[in-house]
Parts: sequence; C-alpha cells; structure tokens
Amino acid sequence: MDEINKIVAENLREIRRLRKLSLEGLAELTGVSKSMLGQIEREESNPTLQTLWKIAAGLRVSLTSLIVAMEPQAQLIKKADIQPMVEDQGSFKIYPICPFDAEKRYEVLSISLQAGARSLSEPHEPGTEELILVNNGTLELELSGKTYLIGPGDAFKFKSDKKHIYMNKTDKELDFTNIIYYPNLVEEINE
Repeated sequence: MDEINKIVAENLREIRRLRKLSLEGLAELTGVSKSMLGQIEREESNPTLQTLWKIAAGLRVSLTSLIVAMEPQAQLIKKADIQPMVEDQGSFKIYPICPFDAEKRYEVLSISLQAGARSLSEPHEPGTEELILVNNGTLELELSGKTYLIGPGDAFKFKSDKKHIYMNKTDKELDFTNIIYYPNLVEEINE
C-alpha cells in the first residue's frame, strides 16, 4: 500500500503543478479538504477509494491517472543497457529503444546489420509507415522492385505494408534508427 500512496502523491503533485493549482484551489475543485490533500501529497494519509474518485472527478481525470505511475517527463535510454534481438548468428541485431506504445502507436528501433548481411521484412499491417535514419554505413532498401541507397545522415520514409529487404552490401557495419508508426494496430495482451 505504501507504493500506491507514493504514486498517488507524486501524480497529484504533478497534476497540481501542471495546472498551477494551490492546495486550496484543488480542495475547491474536488470537495476534499485542503488538509487531507496535503496529507495525501506528503504520503501521511492512506486515501480511500471514495476520496480518490472525488479527486479524479474534480480534476476531470481518470482514476488510473492518479494510481498508476506516470511516464517520466524525460528519460535517458542507453543502448548498452538494452538486450537486443539477434538473428543470423549476430549479423542482424534489433535494439528496442522505445517499445511499441498502443496509445502513441509507434516504436523506435536501433538496428545493426553486419557487412554483407540482409534481412527480409514481411508486409506490416495496412497503413504502417517506417522512417529510417542511417547513422553509420550505407543501407540498401529493396521495396516494390526498386532499390534505394540511404547514406549516413540520410532518411527514408515509406509505407511498409509491402515486403521489404534491408541490405548491407558494404564491408563495414551498418547502424540505423527505425521509427515504425502503426496507425491501425491494436495491441491486446491476454493473460
């Protein structure tokens, strides 16, 4: 219960800060006393579900926006800390920098392709788009019978609902960032 009280306290403070509300202003909106709100923010009180519902209703936010930890406003993601998915004896590595988020509908991948390696990607869901930014090396991308050369610092955007092939025909490792947007994908996880 201590963890949820901590989350509620942090979320309530953040919402109040973003809306530039004093404790008194928050009390007026929610019908919860200023002293109770202060105790909740200082983690000195264990608010009832009824109190949380009143706060949520007064702020016009969902209950979960109070009881589920918010994503940080800023976050450093280190590639070295990410376990890559590896294929073809290590010639193709995918680092999920920002995994798929159903609300935002995109994911960000850092991809390494060893010299001479290639990877076939089957068509994605209709409407899916990819934006590739080459960091090091030269990527050859085969799409709809055409081959595109994408060099360091260059970007390439395409509809990826068709089969496409990533190729590194050079003698050096290729690194690129791939942002994939899934406008129609709904992620359902059944336990």
